[in-house]
Amino acid sequence: MAIEGNSTQHTPRIRLGMVGGGRDAFIGGVHRIAARIDDHYDLVAGCFSSTPEKSRASGADLGLPADRVYGDFTEMAKREARLKQGIEAVSIVTPNHMHYAAAREFLKRGIHVICDKPLTATLAEAKKLAKLAAHSKALFVLTHNYTGYPMVRQAREMVAAGDLGDIRVVQVEYPQDWLTEATEATGQKQASWRTDPAQSGAGGSTGDIGTHAFNLASFVTGLTLDSLCADLQSFVPGRRLDDNAHVMLRFQGGARGMLWASQVAPGNENALRLRVYGTKGGVEWMQEDPNTLWHTPFGQPQRRLTRANAGVGDAANRVSRLPPGHPEGYLEGFATLYSEAAAAIRAFGAGTAPDPAVHYPTLQDGVLGVAFVDACVRSSSRNSAWVKLST
Repeated sequence: MAIEGNSTQHTPRIRLGMVGGGRDAFIGGVHRIAARIDDHYDLVAGCFSSTPEKSRASGADLGLPADRVYGDFTEMAKREARLKQGIEAVSIVTPNHMHYAAAREFLKRGIHVICDKPLTATLAEAKKLAKLAAHSKALFVLTHNYTGYPMVRQAREMVAAGDLGDIRVVQVEYPQDWLTEATEATGQKQASWRTDPAQSGAGGSTGDIGTHAFNLASFVTGLTLDSLCADLQSFVPGRRLDDNAHVMLRFQGGARGMLWASQVAPGNENALRLRVYGTKGGVEWMQEDPNTLWHTPFGQPQRRLTRANAGVGDAANRVSRLPPGHPEGYLEGFATLYSEAAAAIRAFGAGTAPDPAVHYPTLQDGVLGVAFVDACVRSSSRNSAWVKLST
């Protein structure tokens, strides 16, 4: 296996910093665990909160020296860039509205950026960041973690190999139920910022989970979205962002698709599901059963493929860590992206090209994701008119 916990025991770990992810921040802990699973990184510095006192307390919780814990990410970027053993990469795990400003400070100082999705809160910021990154001596990795699941890689490999023939239909959905009531009114931190346009951006469910669904469909099929027609709702009274979205998709080349994202669907936890159908067959994958991929060649019985087992190809096997039957899932998907980023960072430092098998969502994928949200909002505001992505 190419990705293993002890694969870098003789290779220096990458010095990692973090912006955001302090006390009570769910996603910060996820990124820290993911960065350590395959042993490629050491967390050595951070600005964990916009409140300096909270940042220092969070740094102390993590055992970091006080002089490597910052109250401001700009201060952090400037000082770490000057240090002989300063950070080589930074994880940005703040609410969406801070992604652009934080990424900008590190990119312009040549520090690699690993950023949570969506890329930015607005399309204008996404485009500005893309221009900046084009002139930066640093890599940008976006953590659409579902692209790191082995059986998602398997599906992508099968589509690319022509096993499904020409793709005709793409169905993707991501329903949850945690915002069925006005949870944000209770002061719950995650609900509060995710339903606030000033922090989340123009999209609610579209930005939070719709971008995951869109990215997953694009990653597996390799299709380019041409235009969409969206119907967005804010079902909970007083909610300022959408909590449910139905989106029809037209891809270049003629394929058609539908995307449903909802955070008000009782009985659903994280029910991300992708179905892809072509002239020769179809595949189906569900995030809550991530180690299984169903493949149905046209006119033949349905086949169940399982991670690290017979019939699974190199793309899935190189990112599998455990023998078949032992579940791998959410944290390992994140860890795969951190390991892919590590391979790219080391190749970048050596002046060589990374292994062609290395895949991770790029800044351009992030721009497309924000453009998807922007198009959904524009379409819905125009009585669900068909609109093209503005990239």
